[in-house]
Amino acid sequence: MDRTLVSRLHTTDEQAALLQQTLHQHTACFNAVTDEGFHTGCSNGIELHKRTYYDLRAQHPHLPSQLVCAARVKATEAVKSALARLKKGHKTRAPHSRLCPIRYDARSSWVKWETRTCSLATIKGRVHLPFAIPAHAHKYLGSKVCSAELCSRKGRYTLHVVVSLPDPVISPSHDHVLCKRIVEHAAAGSAIVLENLTHIRARALLRKGEGQRHLHSWSFAQFHSFLIYKAQEKGISVVKVDSRHTSQTCSRCGDQARQNRRSQSLRLCRLCGLSEHADLNASRNIAEKHLASLGTSLAGGSPSDGLSSPSSDEGQVPAQRAWGL
Repeated sequence: MDRTLVSRLHTTDEQAALLQQTLHQHTACFNAVTDEGFHTGCSNGIELHKRTYYDLRAQHPHLPSQLVCAARVKATEAVKSALARLKKGHKTRAPHSRLCPIRYDARSSWVKWETRTCSLATIKGRVHLPFAIPAHAHKYLGSKVCSAELCSRKGRYTLHVVVSLPDPVISPSHDHVLCKRIVEHAAAGSAIVLENLTHIRARALLRKGEGQRHLHSWSFAQFHSFLIYKAQEKGISVVKVDSRHTSQTCSRCGDQARQNRRSQSLRLCRLCGLSEHADLNASRNIAEKHLASLGTSLAGGSPSDGLSSPSSDEGQVPAQRAWGL
C-alpha cells in the first residue's frame, strides 16, 4: 500500500532558481518525446528512448541522464493515454506541459526522515534542501521511500514523496462476522439481495497494480456461500440481481446518468436533487430490482435499521421484504 506525503521545500533564492532551470530543461525533454511519440504513433518506451535520448543529451548536456530518462518515462505514459483516446475516436493532440514535475528515484535523490532533508539531482549537481510535512502525515515518517516528484506552483516548491506501507492485516474470520451481522438485522422470511458479481474479474477495468491485487483477493464467492447458510437458519432467502446501473440510477426518481455519481462515495441526482451515499442509493436499487421481479416495490415497508431501504408509506405492505447489499 502506497501513500503520498506532500512536503514543502525550504529554498534560498539561488536554490529556487536552480530548481526552476532544472524543471524547464526536464520539461523540454518531456515535450520533445511526446511530440516524437504522438506524431509517429509510437508508445513503446524502449523505442522512444532509442529515438530521442542521445539528441536530448546533446541539447541539454547539464541535465543528469537519469532525469532525461525520467522525462521519457513520463512522456511515454502521456503518449499512451493520448493514442488511446485517438483510438476511441476522441479529438486530442500531442501532450504538452508548461512545467512538467520531475519524478525522482533512488538513483537521483534521497530523503532523510531524521533530519528532514532531501537531496535532488539538478543541472549543477546535487542540492540539499530541508523540508516540512503537515502534522497529519507524521505517522508515516520513517517509511520506505519509493519515489518523489518535484513540483512548482506560484514560486513554491513541493516534494511529493511516495512511501510504501504494509497492507493492513484483515482477520480470516471477517466474512463470517459480516454475514452474521447482516443476518441478525434481517427479519425472518425476508430476502437478502446481492449484486450478481459473476465474472467481475474479467469485466473489471483494473489490470495492474494494487487495484488488481485487491480485486483478485476479494472473497465475494466465499462471502456469498457464508451468507446463504447463515440465512437459511432464519428462513431468509439470498438472491442475486443484475448489478448494471445500480450506482447510476436515482432511487427516488429513477433518473440514470453517469453525472449523478459525483465521487466514489457521493451521489447527487441532477433531476430531483437527492443527495446520499452512493452505496446506500445502489443498495436501494438492488432491493427494488428484486421486488420488481416479484411484482411489488419498496413503497410498502422499511427493512430493518442498519441496512438500506427507503422510508415506508402507510397502508402498503409488500409481498416480501428485501435488503439490498
